[in-house]
Amino acid sequence: MRYSERKRIELNFDWPERPLNIVLVEPSIPPNTGNIARLCAATGSALHLVEPLGFDLSEKQLRRAGLDYWESVDLHTYPDIDAFFECNPTGRKILFSTAGQRSFFEMAYAPGDYLVFGNETVGLPDKLLEKHPENVCNIPIKLDCVRSLNLSNCAAIVVYEALRQLNI
Repeated sequence: MRYSERKRIELNFDWPERPLNIVLVEPSIPPNTGNIARLCAATGSALHLVEPLGFDLSEKQLRRAGLDYWESVDLHTYPDIDAFFECNPTGRKILFSTAGQRSFFEMAYAPGDYLVFGNETVGLPDKLLEKHPENVCNIPIKLDCVRSLNLSNCAAIVVYEALRQLNI
């Protein structure tokens, strides 16, 4: 039997009752957001986009990266970061930054957490990082080799670590 003819196996996994939330603050690269939308559909996570966006939500590259999974994405948009916090006053916000002093492995994730990622080139605003220093995490990398990881890779790494911890 050819690999392409094999039946897709859905593994038994205890999905969290309250989904995780992925928050992208001012994303600028359409394929990254499309890939993250696909990740959200695959994991039942909600996607929160904080404007301004560096693209239009109907852009072809964005849609192509998310394939036909957009209908399965719980998508929320906000005009700015203040509106995001006003609309989501509860739930822990965990911020990810190359400036974080704490490894993302050290965080104990909980259902309903908001996993907040910044713009691909400048990251999260300093004022936001300074407001929540206890929840700023970093994904360890070899700095002598690369400056940072791709945004969609970061989101996937963190979401699956959180799900691993939550799958009790």
